[in-house]
Amino acid sequence: MITAAFMIPPWADVLAVGIGALQGALFAGQFRSRRLDLLGVAIVGIATGFGGGLLRDILLSQVPAALNSNWYLPVAVVAALLGMLLERVFSKLNAVITTLDALTIGLFGAIGTTKALSLGMPAVPAVFVGVLSAVGGSILRDLLLNSPIAMMYVGSLYAVAAILGTSAVAILITLGVPVFVAAIIGVAVTFGVRVLAVLFNWSLPEQRRLERIPRIPRLPHIGTGWARRSPRSPRAPGSTASPANPTSPGKPRR
Repeated sequence: MITAAFMIPPWADVLAVGIGALQGALFAGQFRSRRLDLLGVAIVGIATGFGGGLLRDILLSQVPAALNSNWYLPVAVVAALLGMLLERVFSKLNAVITTLDALTIGLFGAIGTTKALSLGMPAVPAVFVGVLSAVGGSILRDLLLNSPIAMMYVGSLYAVAAILGTSAVAILITLGVPVFVAAIIGVAVTFGVRVLAVLFNWSLPEQRRLERIPRIPRLPHIGTGWARRSPRSPRAPGSTASPANPTSPGKPRR
């Protein structure tokens, strides 16, 4: 068990929330047929920006970090509205936004994992909390937009990157590595996997089933070729009679 969680400066946390809100607004721009108003775009941005942290703190029975400062909500709203108004500008910066998003999910995953471990949670549930902290915003975004949850379908390894990064954090801390060093390595793992997946179009295999299940050969039965024989009754000494024709010894046959 660790005594302190990995923390980042408050300005960096607020900036990460703003990046998430910006991405949420850009994603909502694909659904113009839904006719979202300004409030709808702001809500999607807020949910995307600090939805993961909100779910993390609810699971850990903590006051959500976004409610402990006056900066989170305004930054998320402004970033979402800017993303809506300047969609064409930010679309040209897609590579930069994707890079910053990869760094953001790495940071949120490391924060969630170390916070869960510092509260006495075992390693495996702590990894789950860290992954939910990293990708929870995208889940809430898709639910609000009534669209399929993107991370459940074939695509770049968004959730897988978070799983690998948070698992690295938990394993390193279990081995006695300092929290800060383990968190930095976990962020690097998440960032690397996410960026490489986008560059090289890596994805998990699509669901499939076995069309033909191989049959297991039957084992041969031991003694199947042996005829069953009834046990012979013991003969008396000097007896010459056959068991099939029990005749008394010395008596002539007719």
